[in-house]
Amino acid sequence: MANEAVLVYEDSLPWPMTCADGTGIEKGAILKMTDPNTCALADGSEDIFAGIAAEEKIANDGKTKIGVYKSGIFRVLAGGAISVGEALKTGAGAATNEVIIAATNDQNIIGYSLETADDTHTFLMQLKPTRMELA
Repeated sequence: MANEAVLVYEDSLPWPMTCADGTGIEKGAILKMTDPNTCALADGSEDIFAGIAAEEKIANDGKTKIGVYKSGIFRVLAGGAISVGEALKTGAGAATNEVIIAATNDQNIIGYSLETADDTHTFLMQLKPTRMELA
């Protein structure tokens, strides 16, 4: 994975979450939440955000737990124009677990932009997951 989220400032320890043994997850991947307290690679713009993978998980290695960041400052890839202070969410498409886009309304917010960025550029994001209505 070339455009993973890169930890810049750790302000809390990762939380343990359940994951499928058969799933491979790269360190820095954007994760979605499934039930119960389980994470998987994000794959859509309406995903319920779980966090960012703090470690690599190799498929079929027997492990069913992974450390997941729920806060911190990360360098991430913009999937469109981003303005400083803008609320952010996961992108849609094949590289969703790598791409961050601006949120519009009634979104699963993953954090807030600390810099302005153009499409395909990296920028600093404060990881702060929440659900809110922006309209």
